[in-house]
Amino acid sequence: MDTINLLIITTAISLFTSLFLAFFLVVVKTKNKLSNFLFAAFLLITAIDTSAPLFNLTVATPSNLGMLRNALSFLQLPIFYLYILSVCYSDFKLKYKHLLHFLPFLAANLALLPRFYAVDIASKIDFIINRKEMIELQFNHILIHLQIAVYIFAVFMILKKAKRLYLENNADKSSVSYNWLFQFTTVLTILYSVAFIKNIFKFSDFQIVSEGIKIGIIVLQLFIFCWYLFKAINNPNLFRNIDSKLKLVKDIISEEKGNEPLTLTEKKYSEDLIKLKKYMNNEKPFLNPSITIQDISAAIEIPVRDLSLLINHKLEQHFYDFINIYRVENAMRILEDSTKNKITILEILYEVGFNSKSSFNTAFKKHTGKTPTSYRKTLKNNTL
Repeated sequence: MDTINLLIITTAISLFTSLFLAFFLVVVKTKNKLSNFLFAAFLLITAIDTSAPLFNLTVATPSNLGMLRNALSFLQLPIFYLYILSVCYSDFKLKYKHLLHFLPFLAANLALLPRFYAVDIASKIDFIINRKEMIELQFNHILIHLQIAVYIFAVFMILKKAKRLYLENNADKSSVSYNWLFQFTTVLTILYSVAFIKNIFKFSDFQIVSEGIKIGIIVLQLFIFCWYLFKAINNPNLFRNIDSKLKLVKDIISEEKGNEPLTLTEKKYSEDLIKLKKYMNNEKPFLNPSITIQDISAAIEIPVRDLSLLINHKLEQHFYDFINIYRVENAMRILEDSTKNKITILEILYEVGFNSKSSFNTAFKKHTGKTPTSYRKTLKNNTL
């Protein structure tokens, strides 16, 4: 089987799978409709972008439709960027300002208008034959690679900020979704880097190398999307988002330093801290796996902003760690109770507010230096 036939078969499989996954995302019942639609759009555009071998079988000569198909690649990362925003922030909505993300796509097509879109077939053929010298294609290649770099950087910055916001305001394990999105974006970055290398060979005397890399990209892309959908389908609660109006503590501090001294005096800090600790010890809100800083703020009537400064800045702990310390200490008391020796580690972690064994083990070891199992064994050995 030669390279061309392998490329066509691989493209056909990838195209079918991408379209099927996109269709599934559109019709599946979920609260995250916007996120699903945006990712489905990303899949569709990516499928169209990689369908060149099949498209060239049906359209033998250069055409406006074929060039437009190529230009659709300018929409891939803008739509992925909007998708990431919709996953991270619960209040995200599409607005007219988001149309600005389509400007590179518009600029790329306008550049091609005079000498490709608006000319006859003979001129189009001449344009493609001499593509290495065409300033429009050089402009578009520089623009697409610049766009990739900017959007990949922007996505990583959004994920970094969203994760920090989550840790400062939530106490369950859903921050792992941001770690996982980091992984997914990293893999996509590698994929685009390989595509960049492919394009270098495409405009050189080693086009056969470019075709070989293209097959690898199509196969890798197929596995990446299947991996992503498998993860999302099997973990429906993975993507727990936050309010975009929340601010990082460091930003709050910067704002207050720029305007006036911190609102809370040391005396007020002490009063609020006593109030907070009393509530934590008496009411044990940490037993709720999904407790948020907003929940505690409403319960003890301390503004979220002040409570966030108290925990994340004054105590120098993420809200996530602050809550987990109470959970771990509660678990330690259960483990130390000789009348509860028959309670399993799994039962204990759910009882104290954790919702996964991995997050429980990580938090327990961070606080005590030991895993729950080794801590229990140490206690037994000390009593012998």
